[in-house]
Amino acid sequence: MPMKLFHVSDVHFGAEDPKALGWFAQCVADEKPDAVIMTGDLTMRARRREFDAGGKWLRSLGVPVTIEVGNHDIPYYWDPLRRLFSPYKRYGAAERMIEKTLDLPGISIVPLKTTARAQWRWNWSKGYVSRGALRDALELVAAAPRGNLIFVAGHHPLIEGGTKGTAKTRNGDAALAALADAGVHAVLSGHVHDPFDRPVRCGDWTVRMIGAGTLSKRLRASPPAFNEIRIHGARFETLARTLSPEPKHPISATSNAGDTY
Repeated sequence: MPMKLFHVSDVHFGAEDPKALGWFAQCVADEKPDAVIMTGDLTMRARRREFDAGGKWLRSLGVPVTIEVGNHDIPYYWDPLRRLFSPYKRYGAAERMIEKTLDLPGISIVPLKTTARAQWRWNWSKGYVSRGALRDALELVAAAPRGNLIFVAGHHPLIEGGTKGTAKTRNGDAALAALADAGVHAVLSGHVHDPFDRPVRCGDWTVRMIGAGTLSKRLRASPPAFNEIRIHGARFETLARTLSPEPKHPISATSNAGDTY
């Protein structure tokens, strides 16, 4: 039985696009995907009311949902005490969906934290994979049922996907190599606000880097968008769904899990 995942990111409640949110919710209602994967930046300023609105919207979809933490989902630099010591107290209605592992028939979706409360560089919005975060993700990958497709979900692309926006994720290349070595089939992300699907060869394994667009008003090169991932056994493909005259188009060729290119 074919399966379908909707991959959405960077909704930015507080700067959300109501038309795009309604369009996405209607797509979910009409097509009933097996799960929604939200790869971060649910909010704009990590305010309680933004989390409440975003959490209620996601719960209203009526399908399994997992949310990753984005750089906009922790308090900003001007609130350093909250950022460093209690960054996750405002999640409200979204709390139970944060970093939730999803096990679907033949598919495991594993969280990977790519945000940091502080970094040794000026721009803390960029990605960072700590040893602990990678260890936690690898343990979940190892525990996945044998033979499952394994998708890892985080906010920042581990390496650049060729988009205008950048993630500059520290330790991202090493993390990607470790995930590929563990048999991960795809790493899903957001942050750059434009969709992409890039196969990356790591040794004898190919892992797909898949990025989603945004449903906020903070557009870059693409109109409001989310990804549809179609899964047929060990094969999957990514389609960008856009709120535009070209509503659905592939951004990858269908491939076997772990194919080399």
